[in-house]
Order: sequence, then C-alpha cells, then structure tokens
Amino acid sequence: MATDLAKFAEENGVKYFMISFTDLFGGQRAKLVPARAIADMQEDGAGFAGFATWLDLTPAHPDMLAVPDPEAVIILPWNKEIAWVPADCVMEDAPVEQAPRVVLRKLIAQAAAEGMHVKTGIEAEFFLLTPEGDAISDSFDTAAKPCYDQQAFMRRLDVIREISDHMLEMGWNPYQNDHEDANGQWEMNWDFDDALKTADKHSFFKFMAKCVAEKHGYRATFMPKPVEGLTGNGCHAHISVWDAPGAAAKTNVFAGEGEGQTGEVGLSERGKHFLGGIMKHASALAAITNPTVNSYKRINAPRTMSGATWAPNTVTWTGNNRTHMVRVPGPGRFELRLPDGAANPYLLQAVIIAAGLSGIRSKADPGKRHDIDMYAEGHKVRGAPKLPLNMLDALRAYDRDKELKASMGEEFSAAYLKMKMQEWNDFTSHFSQWEKDNTLDI
Repeated sequence: MATDLAKFAEENGVKYFMISFTDLFGGQRAKLVPARAIADMQEDGAGFAGFATWLDLTPAHPDMLAVPDPEAVIILPWNKEIAWVPADCVMEDAPVEQAPRVVLRKLIAQAAAEGMHVKTGIEAEFFLLTPEGDAISDSFDTAAKPCYDQQAFMRRLDVIREISDHMLEMGWNPYQNDHEDANGQWEMNWDFDDALKTADKHSFFKFMAKCVAEKHGYRATFMPKPVEGLTGNGCHAHISVWDAPGAAAKTNVFAGEGEGQTGEVGLSERGKHFLGGIMKHASALAAITNPTVNSYKRINAPRTMSGATWAPNTVTWTGNNRTHMVRVPGPGRFELRLPDGAANPYLLQAVIIAAGLSGIRSKADPGKRHDIDMYAEGHKVRGAPKLPLNMLDALRAYDRDKELKASMGEEFSAAYLKMKMQEWNDFTSHFSQWEKDNTLDI
C-alpha cells in the first residue's frame, strides 16, 4: 500500500513538501506545498507550466502535473519540517514521455520484463568554490597532487562531515569521502541500489550538497570542468544486474563462473553482452552522459596539473585499470567512467539500461580487452573509436543511433535533440575573449 503523505506529515512533524521533478537539462524544479494540501497533490499532482522549464513544450500546452512518488519521500535532514518528494510528470492523464523520470521508469519496466533488475552506484564528484564561483574556496589547497590531502580535508570537514551525517541519517550507508584529484574537489560515496532509487538519491544528493555548501558560505558545483588545468568532475557509474529488485535480489546475473565468464574478469555471458551494448553505443551515449559544451573539456582534456585527467577519450574496456572508458574491477560488475557531473541523474540510468538491453538482445561483443595505460600508450590501440570531440559530434552520433533513440523513446529523443541543438547554437553564437585575443590583429 502506498505511503499516505498526509499521514506521513502528521507522524513526522512535516509542514511542507517540495514536489520536485527534473527537466531535460537536469534542472530541478519544485513547488512548496503545505502539508494541509498534500492529499490532493498526491492524487492529482502539482501544476507546472512545462514551457517555463527545459522541456520541449509551448505556452499553449495545458498544465503539466508533477505527481509525487510517495515511496521516495525524504525529510530534509537540515530542515525536518520540509520533505522532498520526486515526481512523475503527467499531462491530460498521460505520462509526459520526454520527462526524464518517466523515461527511466519505462526502461526499468522493459528490463524487468526480461528478468533483469539493474542496480547501480555512482561516484559523485564536486568542487567547493567561493560563492561567486570564480575561485576554489580554500586558498591553501594548492598541492600539485592534492588527492586524499588530509589537511585540506580538515579545512572543509564541516561541509563534508555534515553531508555524510545526513546520508547516515537517511540510511544511505555512505562508506567513504575523500578529497579528490583536483584542488578544491571532493567525492562522496554511498551504497548501490536499484536504478530508480539511485537516480532519486543522486538527484537529492546534488540538491543537498549545494544547500549545505551555501549554508557554510561556499558554492558546490558539479560542472564537468569548472577550473582550467585541473581534473574535472566525473560521475562514474558501477553497474550490475540482478534477478530481482531491492532486498529480494539473490543472484547477480553479471557474476560468471566457468565457461560463462569473459576470461579472468568474472563477467557472465549476459554481463559481457550488456557491456557490449555500452561499447556499441558509446559515442551516442556521450550525448546523455556528457550533456554540456563544457563536458568535452573533461573527456578530451590535456594532461592536468596532477598528471592525469582520470577521464577517457577512447572507447575501450579493461580489467582493474582506471585509464579506460570501462573498468571491470572485480567479478559481477563494471564501472562506466564516461559520465560527468552534469549528467541528468535519471537519463544517466536510463541510457545505461537502454544500451545494455540492446547489447543483450543482439548478443553484442564488447571487443578486445586492453590492459595498457591508455594515457601513456593509447596511440598503440588500433580500431577503437574515439569519443566525440564536442557536444555537436555527440548529438549527431545520438541522432544517427536509431536503435538507442527508439529505446530511449522517440518523443524523448526528438525533444532532447531539439533542445540540445538550440543550446549548441546558442553557444556558437556567443562571442568569446579567445576570439578577440586570437583574431583581432589578423
């Protein structure tokens, strides 16, 4: 039986609900609803003008209703009178097919119909900057190799510990937090879960990190490459498939034994084909996993100050080696290192499932495993596609990939491509200082 949000409010002292949905660009939109009105909103949804967000809608469209998912409600740990609840978008009694959470739900249902339940964990990386976003918040964080810097960690312990405390309180089981490879950069990890739950947590985590950072006078950013010359913000996804959702899961479908596994990496036949789908659709995948102009400053970056970008630029896979697009760190799962901090939490999960299902259905071969250091010896790899050089190339690759577009949904794909092409055209019409510096005296 579904959670009664009105009763939930009464039992937990909640005075307001934030009914939230995520648009095509990953923007989180919300309405603050008093608890006294939540019963009607739970049934009918909160009304939004879709055109006012990044969705392919017009001012003439009727109200878009965000119907809260009561099973995903979260009380804000830093303000317990408010509860956040993600919503599914509906218009005229039908799901809004382009809405990211709706897209993900459809892919989860498709996978379940084939006996597969995708579980994922993500590694969320972010920078703590000054409120204006123009500098790292800690002026003493200047080490050439700052990863795991103990003193720098202590100077921002108030922020990181508060976020970690909130995750502990919510039962997310966070298991490690660290100063990452760039000055001013952090990574926080929590347990893997069913794809929809991970997407909701990912969405809430970004909201929470920004709120806590602002409380302490800083600005948290998940921008893929916010500081030139430093390592960018990745959002690595760890992927496995199980025989059932949630706690009912008993068997990891990806864990292979004997003849069913691909060499010593321990992936089952289905795991190998799922990986094959990721490799097959990688260039198109980038349009979703790396969705901004800035994204391509990360995956095609020159050597950073620390000595490595920790981001891929070629479609290759390996064992426990962090220089490739996909790493298989142990039996039964693999890590997709392509996504960045700008990835839409719901579309990220959806496109992973879409590509993986494609691979399983076609029995896709992931291709040759490479165990070399791609940063030092990548030039030795022959035949592996390069990842897109920019957002336009990624969008064109996605547009050409008719199978992936259909799997993600034709209405979604058309809307996404339209809105993202408008964004690209807006970028190309922008005049930059670089143009003046390099062309003024030509």
